[in-house]
Amino acid sequence: MNPAEIAARLPTTVYPDSDRASAAVAGQVADLIRARAAEGRPCVLGLATGSSPTRVYEELVRLHREEGLSFQNVVSFNLDEYFPMAPGSLQSYVRFMREYLFDHVDIRPENVHIPDGTVAPEQVGAFCQHYEAQIRAAGGIDLQLLGIGRTGHIGFNETG
Repeated sequence: MNPAEIAARLPTTVYPDSDRASAAVAGQVADLIRARAAEGRPCVLGLATGSSPTRVYEELVRLHREEGLSFQNVVSFNLDEYFPMAPGSLQSYVRFMREYLFDHVDIRPENVHIPDGTVAPEQVGAFCQHYEAQIRAAGGIDLQLLGIGRTGHIGFNETG
């Protein structure tokens, strides 16, 4: 199947603004979390950073605080991290995810996976293989959240 055929089969919804789109995406994430919990299974989320998902994260935090959405069954794998980057650095995705989501919900710390921006350069390949193995061991990603950047890039795949 070529990319045009794949795109034609993907369900697409257009929203009048980013707030409504973000709320709808957060609702889909919440529904999946609840469905997996009802099945007694973890919900494995692939998460992203940047300006695109922040409103989604705000809505998920609201759902947690106001409607009791629990993240106890959530296992997360972040898409990326800058390298080299210490976790507490201002630009770190570890810091970003804590600020926008993880510090505000009841996700178990051991279920949070973010690439390590401090591994030695000669260990990056092995780290990446281990990260992929962790995703497979968790059962794969149930839902991957990606951002669309101002340049039109998707999930940090920069244009050009």
